[in-house]
Amino acid sequence: MIENQTISETQQAAQVLTRGGIILYPTDTIWGIGCDALNESATDRIFDLKQRPRHKPLILLVSSITMLKRYVHQVHPRLETLLSFHRRPLTVIYPDPNRLPDFAKGPDGSVAIRVTKDCFCRNLIKELDRPLVSTSANFSDDPAPEHFGSISSDLITKVDYVVDYKRDETSPGEPSAIVRLSEKAELIFLRT
Repeated sequence: MIENQTISETQQAAQVLTRGGIILYPTDTIWGIGCDALNESATDRIFDLKQRPRHKPLILLVSSITMLKRYVHQVHPRLETLLSFHRRPLTVIYPDPNRLPDFAKGPDGSVAIRVTKDCFCRNLIKELDRPLVSTSANFSDDPAPEHFGSISSDLITKVDYVVDYKRDETSPGEPSAIVRLSEKAELIFLRT
């Protein structure tokens, strides 16, 4: 259960995102930098801030399988079962997204989307009512942060809002598993 203080923080973060801002926030994996995934200028700012090459696409977070179905043409039953029961956060690469602008897609037109398991992220995405960009809170080629205390202070000063929730946690986070479905409906794990 999320405390009332965190709920108001969810609303504050959503207001920053709605205005085109970028935030630093805890996800169900590691600390991330995020923005409204449908806002091109905010997405550009994240690429610039991270000094990330444009050909490396960003992961998007959605709050539920229902929300996921707004942005992909079809969720294969095998994937839907996996998403419902997989314990570890799971990012899925979808080859043919729906209602997403080109800047939110990879060079091949695909998109990587994760249905978040974190209550704070779910509530934030519900408040925003759009997918949220999720990329690790580090500069390109630097190691991903294990917890808030390992995030570069230079990076922290470049975002518009830093979430307080989970700042004190020091247990290391772990990136999500990444999977795609082959043309024969076989699961191919790209990162375990």
